[in-house]
This record gives sequence, structure tokens and C-alpha cells, in this order.
Amino acid sequence: MTVTIRGLDLGALYGAGSVGRPGGNPIQALQQAERDQPKKIAAEARKPEVQRDLVAFRKAVAGAKDTKTLLADPVVQRVLLTVNGLADQIGFPALAVKALMSKLTDAKSLANQLPDTRWRAAAETYDFAARGLAVLRDPAVLDTVAGAYAEISWRKSLDATTPGLSDALTFRERAGSVKTGFDILGDPTLRRVVTTTLGIPREIALQTLGAQDRAVTSRLDLRKLQDPAFVDAFVKRYLIAAATGGDQPPPSMTQLAAQAFGLLL
Repeated sequence: MTVTIRGLDLGALYGAGSVGRPGGNPIQALQQAERDQPKKIAAEARKPEVQRDLVAFRKAVAGAKDTKTLLADPVVQRVLLTVNGLADQIGFPALAVKALMSKLTDAKSLANQLPDTRWRAAAETYDFAARGLAVLRDPAVLDTVAGAYAEISWRKSLDATTPGLSDALTFRERAGSVKTGFDILGDPTLRRVVTTTLGIPREIALQTLGAQDRAVTSRLDLRKLQDPAFVDAFVKRYLIAAATGGDQPPPSMTQLAAQAFGLLL
């Protein structure tokens, strides 16, 4: 099967039949990943390391005496941060506890102040400040977390053969929720996909947020992200850029924030 984007023959560029190997055709890899997703996630869930983490997670939830102690547990953090798209923040345990326990009605709470919007989304999902341990002791929630952990573990494995493929799948899911440039800048995955695809240099992270917002919105009509066909084409452009070495993540805003709040241990 020949895949072309704006006249570019990806089969010729990457080699026909090379899907599944490093340097293979990224567009075909995306299509194959989407076809195989259900069975691949099921297989991932059976892997010993995934099962070990989830058994430890359930045990910690069942035996926890208070929310703060539970959220400080390394396995609990690994699972919760992973399923909420925060796996890159696992190295900031004190920040994670404080952000996840944020009272979102308080404008001064940590999750409301951090530039990385993923923390606020995670705090809102569980609302530990109001619901405490009860939210994670709901069997339906535990099952959802387990399924998400297996899925994300599978997605991350895709990058070993096709750089950026896990980001591409995530971008497809989240693109429709973008309303402003700050929605992109505050989400590392969206930020990485957009800046890489548009060729915006990583040094943009050193500019003010206003300048970063203008750099994105002057190049991208955010309304087009509501169009599945546009998102599909955008994702494919990203995969091509990532495959040719254009995927360079910016410095972590969360690490800088953790230092500022004295939460980096």
C-alpha cells in the first residue's frame, strides 16, 4: 500500500513493508497501531510487569489510612501519573502529592498555579481534596485505571519502532478540546506535536507565554483542530518530522515550577 501526503510517497521514502522496524513508514505504523489497538492492549495487560504494578496499586489503595500517604506511595504515583499523562513527572513526588490534593476552588492551590495544565486536569478528575480515598476505592474507577495503565504502557512501547507514535495517538484524542494556544502550551504532548510539526524551535520555551502563544496561533488556526481530516493530516506531518529527527522536547516547565515552589526533592 502506497501512502502519500501532498505528493510525497512515504513508501519510497521509508521503504515499502518496513512498518514495525526502527525507521519504518510512520504513517503505516499509525494505521496498524489503530487496527491492532484492542488486542495489543489486552496483551500488554497480561505482561508480568504491568500486572505487578497494578496488584501493588490495588493493595496500596485497600490498605491506605489517608490520602496523602497513599499518594506518596511510589507505585501509586507511577500508576496514577502514567494514566493521567504525567509519566514524565514521576520524579517529582512532593509536587505530585500537593498538586493532586489541590482544592480547585482555591485559586492559590498548586494545581491552579502550575503552568502545566495536566496537573489541574488530574486533580479535577479525582478531586482528592473533597472525596479522599473513596474515589479510588470505587471498583469501577480501579478497573478504569487498570485499563488505562495497560493502554499507555502499550502506547509507549510503540515509540521504540516509530518515534512519536504514542504522541500522535494522544494528539488525535485531545486535539478537539483545544480552544486556546495556552491549551497547547500547557500540555507537553500537544506542545511537542504542534511545535515539531510547525517547525517552531525548542528555544521558544525561553520566551514569555504571550510570545509563545503568538508563535503558535499565528501559524495554526485552532478552529481547524475541530476537523478530523485536518487533525489526521497534522498528525501525519508530525510523524514524518519525528521520524527525521525533528522531535525535540522543550525544557520542562514543571521542573522549574517545582523548584520555585520548593517541591523538588
